[in-house]
Amino acid sequence: MATEAFVPRGSEIRAASRGSLTVFWQKYGASYLFMAPFLAFFVVFVIAPVLTAMALSFTYFNVLESPRFIGWSNYKLLFLEDDVFVTAIANTLKFAIITGPIGFFLSFMFAWLINPLKLKTPLALCFYAPSITGAVAMGVVWKIVFSGDRYGYLNNWLLGIGAIDEPYMFLAEQAAIMPVIMFVALWMSMGTGFLVFLAGLQTVPTDLYEAGKMDGIKNPLQEVWYITLPMIKPQLLFGSVMAVVAGFSVFEVATSLAGLPSPLYAGHTIVAHMYDFAFIRFEMGYATTVAVFLFALTFGLGRLLMRALSSKNEY
Repeated sequence: MATEAFVPRGSEIRAASRGSLTVFWQKYGASYLFMAPFLAFFVVFVIAPVLTAMALSFTYFNVLESPRFIGWSNYKLLFLEDDVFVTAIANTLKFAIITGPIGFFLSFMFAWLINPLKLKTPLALCFYAPSITGAVAMGVVWKIVFSGDRYGYLNNWLLGIGAIDEPYMFLAEQAAIMPVIMFVALWMSMGTGFLVFLAGLQTVPTDLYEAGKMDGIKNPLQEVWYITLPMIKPQLLFGSVMAVVAGFSVFEVATSLAGLPSPLYAGHTIVAHMYDFAFIRFEMGYATTVAVFLFALTFGLGRLLMRALSSKNEY
C-alpha cells in the first residue's frame, strides 16, 4: 500500500509559525526594542517627508488652498520651460565638481599633516571652527573682504599695489560671483569629513608603518598610498558622500554673499531655486518638485560613489 504524503494541517502550520516567532523574538527582540526609537524618528522625519514631497510634487499647492492634483505638469515646467532652473543646475554642477574633490583633498591633506603633531587638537579646532560658524555670519565677514568699494579689504590691497585702477565689483560681476562663492565654501569645508579623516588616521597601527619600511617603503607618500588609504577606506567613503551632499546643497553661502536672486542668477543654485518658490512665491507644489529632483540626484550620485569606492565583497 502506497504511503500518502504528509500534509500539515492549518493548526499545525499556525503553531509552527508561533514557535518560530517566539524563537525569533527571544533571539532578536531586545535588539529591535533598542532600535525602535531610531526607527520611529527615521520614519517620521525622513521617510514620511520624502513620501509627502513626492506626493505634493504632482499637485498645485500655494499654502492657502488645498493641494490640487495636476499630474506631471510641475515636472514638465521644471525640465522644459524653466530657464532659471537650467542656470541653477549649471551653477550647482560647476560648484560641486570643483569644490567637492578639492574640499575632499584638502580635508584629508590637512588631517594627515596635523595627525603626527602634539598640538593636533587645537589645530583641528582651528580648521574645524569655520565650518561650525554659521554660513550667514561668515558671509557677512567675507562681504567686507570682497566689498565692491575701495574700503573692501581685497580692493584696498589691489589698489595699494597698483594691480587695479578702480574698485572691482566682486559680488556684482557675473564672472566673479561663483569663484568667490567657491573660495568661501572651500574655506569652510573642513567640517565633518575633516574630523572623520583625522579620527581614521589615529586608528592606523604604527606597526604597519614600521613593517612597511622593512618591506621597501621609502617615503611618506608611499606610506599614504600603500598603508594609510587602504586602512581608512570607510572614512574615505563617508567623506566622499558628504562632499557630494555638501556640493549639491550649497545655499546659505551663495545667498549671503550674492543675495537672492543673485545678479543675472550667477550664484543661483538648486536649493536657492527651491527656497525661492517655497518661501518667497509660496508655490509649494513646484518647490517640492525641485526637492524631489535634488533628492534623486544626490541619492543616485551617493550610490555611485559607494559602488565605486567599495570592494565587491563590501557592497
